[in-house]
Amino acid sequence: MAPNHIVALIQLYPEPLQPEKNFSKAADFIISAARKGAHLAVLPEYHLSGWVPEDPKWKDICAQWEIYLRKYQVLAREHKICIVPGTIVQTYKDEETGEEQLHNIAYFISNDGEILGRYQKKNIWHSERPHLISSSEKPHKTFDTPLGPVGLLICWDIAFPEAFRELIASGAKVIIIPTFWTLSDCSPYGLSLNPRSEALFLQTTLTARAFENTCAVVFVNAGGSPNDPKSTYCGLSQVAMPFVGALGDETKDSGREGMSIVDVDMQVVEEAEENYKVRADIGREGWHYTYRHQERGEGVGG
Repeated sequence: MAPNHIVALIQLYPEPLQPEKNFSKAADFIISAARKGAHLAVLPEYHLSGWVPEDPKWKDICAQWEIYLRKYQVLAREHKICIVPGTIVQTYKDEETGEEQLHNIAYFISNDGEILGRYQKKNIWHSERPHLISSSEKPHKTFDTPLGPVGLLICWDIAFPEAFRELIASGAKVIIIPTFWTLSDCSPYGLSLNPRSEALFLQTTLTARAFENTCAVVFVNAGGSPNDPKSTYCGLSQVAMPFVGALGDETKDSGREGMSIVDVDMQVVEEAEENYKVRADIGREGWHYTYRHQERGEGVGG
């Protein structure tokens, strides 16, 4: 039988330009999750700083990225819990041009504090493009963790099924997606048709990705402040699973800050694959679809 994973979905409200306060709040949630027996805690995208790139202080916060990454490593080791600390935007100096760049990075930290995986956001949302650099043509990679083979994606990557296909083709059975996604990301036209259009996008797409890839999709979005009744945060943090859909009672139906502890039965993933045989088809010789990184001879994992 496949194991069960207990996952904490931490739908944090990222107070803009308050990294120490946000870290302290995240740490409290993580410690609580560890005490409840969670094997993994996941935070949202931009959880340390919020998304305020036009403020000059924001870039200064990004320059402190290594301080907070090390703090999460210590926290993971002390409390014996794996952590995906949302995303941490970090400054990077291009070796060829010498120009300073900003990369939006998700890490997987093991329960002994080791960094087992790192992923730079590939599909950059339109308003992010003046500020962030994409990982561009680098392949998506799966890596081994205490929870088995895991892949990382970030936010707008959800819209691209190719990213999921490449990860499951290289063995991923759990795909973790830190996100900063609000109801206001929709156009005025779309909002006039459905004020919750973005929530519909997420609910349907996450379930579809779990089914079509026979995998568990761990999605953790930012939550809104309890003091803001007009918040456009849509939350919806969940573990999407084939057969059963969205799991996460405290967060999947809420746009507010909070935490869900979800018992993820990986036997569901195995039974879904037995039923649909998606991985088996992708892996067989003569499979009629090829993927960009396979065509270029770079492989789809590692």
